[in-house]
Amino acid sequence: MKRFLLSTLLFLVLVVLLGVLGLWSLSLGLGGSRQPRGEPAQTAHPAAAVAERGDRQSQILFGDLHVHTTYSGDAFLFSLPLLQGEGAHPPADACDYARHCAQLDFWSINDHAENLTPWQWQQTREAIRECNAVAGDPDDPDLVAFLGWEWTQSAPPPALAPEARRAHYGHKNVILLDTEESRVPTRPIGAGSGDLFNLPIPSLVWTAARAALVLGDLPAPGRALDFNQYAREVRETPVCTKDLRERALPAECREGADTPTELFARLSDWGFPSLVIPHGTSWGIHAPPGASLAPQLARGLHDPARQRLFEVYSGHGSSELYRDQRDRVLDELGREQCAAPQDGYLPCCWQAGELIRARCGDANEAVCEARVRDAQRWFLEAPSPSGFGVVEGSHPDDWLDCGQLADGFLPAFDYRPGMSAQYALAARDPESGDEAGAFRFGLIASSDNHKARAGAGYKEMARKAFSDAYGLRDDWNERLSGEPEAPSPEPRRPSELPLRMFDPGVERAASFYYTAGLVAVHAQGRDRHAIFEALEDRHAYGTSGPRILLWFDVEEPGGGRAPMGSEVFRESQDGTPRFFVRAVGAFAQRPGCPDFAREALGAERLARLCLDECHHPGETRLAIERIEVVRIRPQVSGDEAIASRIEDPWRSFACPPSPDGCAIEFEDPDYRGDEEVLYYVRALQEPSPAVNGDPMGCTRDAGGLCVEARSCPASGPGFDPEDDCLAPVQERAWSSPIWLRAEARARKPRPGRAFARILPTPWRASPGE
Repeated sequence: MKRFLLSTLLFLVLVVLLGVLGLWSLSLGLGGSRQPRGEPAQTAHPAAAVAERGDRQSQILFGDLHVHTTYSGDAFLFSLPLLQGEGAHPPADACDYARHCAQLDFWSINDHAENLTPWQWQQTREAIRECNAVAGDPDDPDLVAFLGWEWTQSAPPPALAPEARRAHYGHKNVILLDTEESRVPTRPIGAGSGDLFNLPIPSLVWTAARAALVLGDLPAPGRALDFNQYAREVRETPVCTKDLRERALPAECREGADTPTELFARLSDWGFPSLVIPHGTSWGIHAPPGASLAPQLARGLHDPARQRLFEVYSGHGSSELYRDQRDRVLDELGREQCAAPQDGYLPCCWQAGELIRARCGDANEAVCEARVRDAQRWFLEAPSPSGFGVVEGSHPDDWLDCGQLADGFLPAFDYRPGMSAQYALAARDPESGDEAGAFRFGLIASSDNHKARAGAGYKEMARKAFSDAYGLRDDWNERLSGEPEAPSPEPRRPSELPLRMFDPGVERAASFYYTAGLVAVHAQGRDRHAIFEALEDRHAYGTSGPRILLWFDVEEPGGGRAPMGSEVFRESQDGTPRFFVRAVGAFAQRPGCPDFAREALGAERLARLCLDECHHPGETRLAIERIEVVRIRPQVSGDEAIASRIEDPWRSFACPPSPDGCAIEFEDPDYRGDEEVLYYVRALQEPSPAVNGDPMGCTRDAGGLCVEARSCPASGPGFDPEDDCLAPVQERAWSSPIWLRAEARARKPRPGRAFARILPTPWRASPGE
């Protein structure tokens, strides 16, 4: 009997060990495989098609400088079956999509550097060179592919790291001029260790989660195994040491820069031409409440020679507008309390109180008001984004449009106005000097697409494929969402909040993903040097997706005109400045794809990659309805209220319907010549449907306030895969600014190719280096 019991016990132990070993092997991705870079189609656009495109665009070139493939850790995760993913989209897909589906003139690859393995970076370099090899004559290519990456930094969410207090710098794309092996960095430079696989989560939890990915997709676990294999490879790649110069570091390590200062220093150490482009700045998913760009004007945190451009719009929304919207105010004793609604802005803490108020029932007024105040206070105290759990049993639509930019065009989710383009252009730090103490950004747009679909805004369709609206597959949604909570008349304390994978605050984000913006350049040619020079000179603008043509010039004091992006130095006797704007609407799209795209890709690849819909312009242009001028008088002391420096719109011009577009002229009789003033313009196209055009689907009262919401979920019971949540918007183009600067206050530095670069803190070399 004892022998039987012992044998049984040993058998059970063996079964448990085998089970643990099996789960461990699944979590490691044993049996998974790497994603090859793919091979781009070997057919360039016909020369006649490229020439016709140039004629239609008046030699304005359109591109996308923010494209992710599934080499990015988050994009790989989003490609898995549990998130209704499409599978792998490697760099070759981005090349083919840019060339044949979107028919762009240029694009750049920008996978997150923090979790790019050395092998992936080598594959990326090769893929970009292969994409360019198809383009034909390098002086007149059909497409230019730029090499780059994304530096992805953010302050950690309090829910994940409540003890951490790290500065927030945001996300920045690095774009390299060159692609030759001897002219590009050996490693991409990420934002320290802030990557997908270094979150402060216990390793046992990570192991169980990775094993569950595989088990949840049996009997076809291939993609989950591939992901776990990739995650293991990232974790096993050693972190580069901090005290060696770039060329002394080994190729097989992950390099990080904790601050923009260090990023600029490392790029300077390489010595290769590069641009660094802040993007997605007002997106509240990674920018904490109260975040501001002003601290980045401190010496060393801004390099005006590299940070020449700002991504004002992407598929993650617009970051253009500054609004003085507040969630918190101080009472008479200096204590934080929830701010009341202001100018159409609804703080979520306030809405938490209103939801509880609606549940008071028979409670007397004093008890009800106490519950309301508790809900407001506890929402503010809860770690973001868990505050929505303070109101048990709430639905995403119950929160109306709280936390969102009021009356803004396709805004970023959970809008952070202190990180906006207008805030950046108005802010100054006199102690850092006239150049490093100012953000003189040109304005561009791009996609931030995570499915290798560069420039996917040519047609408003396919919300799940052409935007980043991800959601759980139904079976995974049921596993992870748990049982629905019953509504409670009393708020829940932050200490009692359950750990939930998805709450109303997270679920609403799906309504704020759009298709894609574009960057346009006024370049002297189609080659990479001409495009890069136009970007560096800020002779560039952004659109929300359509190929709107836009020109914005100022009359120079000595005669002639200076284009958008220019800094013009004037004296008081130079007279009243005069400006010129012309905008032409985009061509309406025809269904389907041109024959040359179908011939180049083949029917199967065209269907999977382009969804059988390409950029396919017709003969009729949409009308430009209005041109708006924004005037900004930047701070002088650095202490002036930002809102007082921005006039939006300063001037507004209605345009008569015309296929030739709209042309206007205006003057600024207020300009005195002893100050810096900047101007940029918006060209608004006639209304047309757009994916998530009304993000929260609000029914509004006579005062414009949201009284009922109908969001656009990407999963769960309310998700309709056939609904693109179309609503009319006025697609638009944003020009880069023109700066008028006082001759007496500054000379004429050129923070570009000829500018004596203002470098950050000198490199600290190791002893004996």
